[in-house]
Amino acid sequence: MRVLIAGGHGKIALLLERRLAERGDQAVGLVRNPDHRADVESAGGEAVVCDLESASAEQVAKLLDGADAVVFAAGAGPGSGAARKDTVDRGASVLLAEAAERAGVRRFVQISSMGAGAPPRPGTDEVWAAYIAAKTAAEDDLRGRDLDWTILRPGGLTDEPGAAGVLLAPPPVPRGKVARDDVAAVVVALLDEPRAAGMTLELVEGDVPVDRAVQAL
Repeated sequence: MRVLIAGGHGKIALLLERRLAERGDQAVGLVRNPDHRADVESAGGEAVVCDLESASAEQVAKLLDGADAVVFAAGAGPGSGAARKDTVDRGASVLLAEAAERAGVRRFVQISSMGAGAPPRPGTDEVWAAYIAAKTAAEDDLRGRDLDWTILRPGGLTDEPGAAGVLLAPPPVPRGKVARDDVAAVVVALLDEPRAAGMTLELVEGDVPVDRAVQAL
């Protein structure tokens, strides 16, 4: 399987690239900064420089040639303002989804966030509110496309080792945390499970092994 990953230098993406490479798949990480290519390659992926804030859908569609699936794992990241939450967390996802349609790559897994799909709580920080609004808009756009999409909303992300199990289910799921490594493991399992297409799922720590949690859907 050849999987193109937007946000290829992100923490989840690097873990995902390593997992895919270890089982013999081809992971292609899109990176904005050429200096990040070495990290993607060290994880076992192929690095391609592409700025999704300035590229066209046609340019990205060409990069998708030969891909079997797409994962949107990009984000503006800590320290970015409200404007970049829109251009990356929403705009880049919309661009990638349009490119996937043009390239005929149907399988699309979007990493979103718990809290998306509902208005931000009163008193929420302006930047966090913009982030949730951007993720919600990206989800809404994806649902309207002719793609085999799955939306994954992780809880609070940690860098701890993967837990013994997860809780993966359609919303609402009680708020909680989840290791980035478990998010990567769930994405790999979702790529293998076509029956997960059309689902919006939330993910936190739990007691069900990842493969069983995905199969139970």
